[in-house]
Amino acid sequence: MSGIFYLYYAYNNLLLEKIKQMLLEKIKLLATKNFETILGYRRHIHENPELSYHENNTADYISSVLKEYGIPYSRMANTGVIGIIKGKQPGKTIALRADIDALPIEEKNEVSYKSKNIGVMHACGHDVHTASLLGAAKILSELSNEWNGTIKLIFQPGEEKLPGGASILIKEGVLENPAPLSIIAQHVFPSLETGKVGFAEGSYMAACDEVYLTVKGKGGHAALSKATINPLLITSEILLKLESTFMRNTDNASPLVMAFGKMTANGATNVIPNEVYLEGTLRTMDEDKRKEAHTTIKEIISSIAKNWGGDYDLRIEKGYPVLVNNEELTRRAKKFAEEYLGKDNVVTLEPRMTSEDFAYYSRVKPSCFYRLGTANASKGITAGVHTPTFNIDEKALETGMGLMAWIAINELKG
Repeated sequence: MSGIFYLYYAYNNLLLEKIKQMLLEKIKLLATKNFETILGYRRHIHENPELSYHENNTADYISSVLKEYGIPYSRMANTGVIGIIKGKQPGKTIALRADIDALPIEEKNEVSYKSKNIGVMHACGHDVHTASLLGAAKILSELSNEWNGTIKLIFQPGEEKLPGGASILIKEGVLENPAPLSIIAQHVFPSLETGKVGFAEGSYMAACDEVYLTVKGKGGHAALSKATINPLLITSEILLKLESTFMRNTDNASPLVMAFGKMTANGATNVIPNEVYLEGTLRTMDEDKRKEAHTTIKEIISSIAKNWGGDYDLRIEKGYPVLVNNEELTRRAKKFAEEYLGKDNVVTLEPRMTSEDFAYYSRVKPSCFYRLGTANASKGITAGVHTPTFNIDEKALETGMGLMAWIAINELKG
């Protein structure tokens, strides 16, 4: 009997594997079949970018596509669109997320689908994320008899601007009714060739705070410097002290970045100003060190300003938290990606000091945020995100929609 049982077990496993392989091939075929349609979505969205929390036309466009597919949807946070796809039978619920806002950048690409909105551009690939999720939704809807459960589609506004659209949606209940067990997102990665994807377990992207500082002195004639308290000199000492404290003594296992990108001092060749205004960023990979850094920054600025006889105003605006990829979920998603693309096309990523408001989801639900390769060096497509020449090899859309559908179905079955 044990031999018969073993043969039955082996045959059953072989049958299940064959069924799984057939489903994989169906998804790949649908991704290829739907490519031109999804390419059109991406180009339309790219041509018509909208800034954070003003994505009204984008939200209307997404809604029209979901309506065409017969996918029920609702609106949240004004410009967020939430879709629901149900499988053959009730089961688990998971969520798939794409962000939809653009950046205040003037596009320099000379392409047929160049941004029509002056000074606004999809320079971070949110058009790709949105189009890929629409493509995945189409595939999942067409194959709804092949899986059980519910998939919640989250087309999220305002990723690029505090407080972050994710935090707003969570407060409005996007992770309720139905409540997903996990949430998954993908993001373009111009450091990786098209056809490849990358995963990272654990802490992957940094917490990000905005620092606003006004250093106050006593202005006057530059020739009479003894009668002044020069805020430029105070600022110089503050910058050097912050640099030596944070940048040179940081722990490689838990890196920290403190940098100022804007400084304004409205003096002249012979005028010492009363104030210097600075704007900067603080990025950390550890929430405890983040709190410590806030205290240290205040102490350094206060001590130096007072030593010079000056004063200051400091505001640290707390931004996105550390993005933590759930280890078990990410391990499974990586395995599914290897099945779909082959092991050679799936890489392990190092942590990054950039930030993402997907981190808010990762604080309340098991989350997986993976990267979609979009580069093609042979075509000269290598520019980084947040630059006026960022673009993608559009074949990445085929990978993006198919892989997301494959991961979603397998996660529901698990």
